[in-house]
Amino acid sequence: MNAIVVERLGGPDVLRLKEIPEPQPGPNEALVRTEAIGINYIDVYYRSGHYKAPHMPFVPGMEACGTIEAVGENVTALRPGQRVAYASALGSYAEFVAVPVAKLVVVPDGVSPRQAAALLLQGMTAHYLANSTFALKKGDVALVHAGAGGVGLLLTQLAKAKGATVITTVSTERKAELSRGAGADHVIKYTEADFAAEVGRITDGRGADVVYDSVGKTTYEKSIDSLRPRGMFVLFGASSGPVPPIDLQYLSGKGSLFATRPTLVHYTSTPDEIAWRAGDLFSMVESGTLRTLIEYEYPLAEAARAHADLESRKTVGKLLLLP
Repeated sequence: MNAIVVERLGGPDVLRLKEIPEPQPGPNEALVRTEAIGINYIDVYYRSGHYKAPHMPFVPGMEACGTIEAVGENVTALRPGQRVAYASALGSYAEFVAVPVAKLVVVPDGVSPRQAAALLLQGMTAHYLANSTFALKKGDVALVHAGAGGVGLLLTQLAKAKGATVITTVSTERKAELSRGAGADHVIKYTEADFAAEVGRITDGRGADVVYDSVGKTTYEKSIDSLRPRGMFVLFGASSGPVPPIDLQYLSGKGSLFATRPTLVHYTSTPDEIAWRAGDLFSMVESGTLRTLIEYEYPLAEAARAHADLESRKTVGKLLLLP
């Protein structure tokens, strides 16, 4: 089968298409024939070495949708022919993947393979951010960075469904239009304005209840400055680079703030939690209350180009690979 293999850490050029043996499902695994693959920033972290892969060489990718071809021992809840999707299972950049059944969710008929691959990882991220890390409620003010990115567009929609006021940051007018289309109440072009000052103006000096920051190094200080006293700084990514250590006394002086660095794995730690988050998302897609934006699709062989486009921060919405 064809797969993208990383034999050394580095830039997008280390992503090479190779023919490797087709995996066989082990106990409690299912063999999934891939139909669509989601591209996420965590794939960049593994490729570059920011996150450590369990072995070298390795097949990158954490998310895909496909059809079960076979199941291993002890698998009774799933069967061949079912369409399933998964996130947080390394190795999705391949035509076939052996996936632990605990990671799989059945995709309903009203959700296409492309929608499922575009939704699950970023959608469950947005879900835990809005429902668990900081449980938004009516009247809350949320600042969402990268408002036209995959998570940003989904998080904006989930936050609006909960009655929150959403302020987003973007870099261009095109991205601003997309963010407004997702329901953002206020959109700040950070290339033209100080977003912390704008948040203060919008909130009459009160500040945001929560900042969802996936950018990191270039935004974290002003993200903290954008918060109300006892607000929460949620750092869930670092597209501009890692945030340096923060002195807890600094948070005290800024208003007794809370700060957290969540990751999806800790918010999808059980099959029941995965089923809850995925089920909510699929239901919203089927009802038309949650929209996915898929703007870029690449053949599997062009994974390197897809990563280069993602890291340029010129893309919007979701990027997919198609085997």
